[in-house]
Amino acid sequence: MLQITDLTFRIAGRTLLERASVTLPSGAKTGFVGRNGTGKSTLFRLITGDASPESGEIRVPKGIRIGQVAQEAPGTEETLLEVVLAADKERASLMAEAETASDPHRIAEIHMRLADIDAHSAEARAGRILSGLGFDTEAQNRPCSAFSGGWRMRVALAAVLFSEPDLLLLDEPTNYLDLEGTMWLENYVARYPHQVVLISHDRDLLNKAVDSIVHLDQLKLTFYRGGFDSFDRQRREAMMLQEKSREKQEAQRKHMQAFVDRFRAKASKARQAQSRLKMLERMEPIAAAAGSDAMPISFPDPDGRLAPPIIRLDDVAVGYGDRTVLSKLSLNIDNDDRIALLGSNGNGKSTFAKLIAGRLERASGGIVTASKLKVAFFAQHQMDDLVPADSPVAHVRKLMPDAPEAKVRARVARFGLPTSRMDTPAKDLSGGEKARLLLGLATFEGPHLLILDEPTNHLDIDSREALMQAINAFDGAVILISHDRHLVEACADRLWLVADGRVTAFEGDMEDYRKLILKRDRGEKAEKPAHGATAAVAEPVATPATVEDPRPAQEKRREAAERRARLAPLRKEVQAAEKEMARITEKIGRLDAALADPNFFAKDPERATKFAKERAHLEKKLVRTEEQWLELSAELEGTKTPG
Repeated sequence: MLQITDLTFRIAGRTLLERASVTLPSGAKTGFVGRNGTGKSTLFRLITGDASPESGEIRVPKGIRIGQVAQEAPGTEETLLEVVLAADKERASLMAEAETASDPHRIAEIHMRLADIDAHSAEARAGRILSGLGFDTEAQNRPCSAFSGGWRMRVALAAVLFSEPDLLLLDEPTNYLDLEGTMWLENYVARYPHQVVLISHDRDLLNKAVDSIVHLDQLKLTFYRGGFDSFDRQRREAMMLQEKSREKQEAQRKHMQAFVDRFRAKASKARQAQSRLKMLERMEPIAAAAGSDAMPISFPDPDGRLAPPIIRLDDVAVGYGDRTVLSKLSLNIDNDDRIALLGSNGNGKSTFAKLIAGRLERASGGIVTASKLKVAFFAQHQMDDLVPADSPVAHVRKLMPDAPEAKVRARVARFGLPTSRMDTPAKDLSGGEKARLLLGLATFEGPHLLILDEPTNHLDIDSREALMQAINAFDGAVILISHDRHLVEACADRLWLVADGRVTAFEGDMEDYRKLILKRDRGEKAEKPAHGATAAVAEPVATPATVEDPRPAQEKRREAAERRARLAPLRKEVQAAEKEMARITEKIGRLDAALADPNFFAKDPERATKFAKERAHLEKKLVRTEEQWLELSAELEGTKTPG
């Protein structure tokens, strides 16, 4: 279906592809991955013919239809349904011709072709796609002009999915979807009847929706079978083999060079020395394996812990003007909570986040916050708050006016920005770099509560992993809104569902939620969430062993609260063990770096022996701490599930 051969492309003097080749099997669902800025979107432009390579070629079968998402659906008075239906050009053309055709033979041909392409079910198919992307029946019949740019991007996505091209190109489609839309798209792409090439940094989407991965790295394209996890494992194994081969070759080179240096001047060994010199010249050096160059992110921990709960809501309502968005909110947030907000866009997740952050006043009810509580709030729209001409260093210097330059730059480094980008004006930073800068500025004071509203937009996979590690290492509470399921599963231990004007606890896991979403989109009856703050709201996944809990909601809420209280000390012990393991591992790493120096023992044998003994002691301590962590984790998992 798609064959790329010896492709070279340069832009503004920068090489993005150099003699890159790859062949995609017909019908494959392929994820296209690589760090930001490597040229993934450019390759799409080369495939569609919107850009021309310097050399090489791209072959696709003649006559195939290539489809990709338009920049944005037009803000016209056409309804969403009309815009999507118009995307099938052949159907639209035949329907128009059918209204004016007078030749009986042509009329018959038109209707036969309309039947062949299942044109009469088109409206129902378009409606299902729009519904899956978050538009109900009423919204589908409203004009495009009534929707913002983000929602019109969803309409553009719906249009290209409806047109069912032979080769579907999707470039970061989840950037303008919520978690529910992402789950629906994941299922849709996996069942799509034709070829798909998908650029994404969403790990779950790349595991569940595709059957192969193409990796763009060091100007080359490499094909891997399987999803992202399989690719990641294969790539790491290949990197390890490459590194071992490089080390072995380096040892050989040193040995041969030493022989040449020693015996080149001796007549009896000159021939052998010359032979080894030629071998050295012919030896093609093995490059060092290129690993992830994503810099770590770290958030400053809060100064001390506050008396729980740090925030308590009592029958709170909130909205905009006369319009109430959320009501009857009675919730507690504790020091170590990791809460992910679920629910479709427009249900009030961002409204709730702004309420908790103190950026939106309540309409009624009571809110009690702990004394000296610091809340950090991050949202994508805050990128507009950056001063375009100011560098990251300049932004931080405003917060540290009396600090020396070295300390200011050290603080910027904690944001995960390299030295080479610290003096770059904000307007010239990439989307990912701006996100890191904003995260660093938002958390600068060491907050007790960190609220993150879609933090992964503009971050590649390696940077998302760095963000995940930063969240898990953070010693405060976190409220997370994200369409990245992998991030939610890795960081959150409580799920709150925002729906029907309420915020309620979801007692299932993300897989339960995914099944609930897909069940709803198939039109099957799904139980509405209860209106209690901590009620078990999700309809259980149907299994032979599932029995509905007959107890009153009040009793179940009380038991859930008691269970969380029991778990809190155990969770703290698990986190303490994790931090201790990280500390020991870091110390062992520093000792290993010193002991790796072959001259260390010769220079300072006493100190080297001391280091070796300390390393052995730390190794034993790490084993004991890991065993303790495993026992505590097993106990925590066992306690989480009520008997």
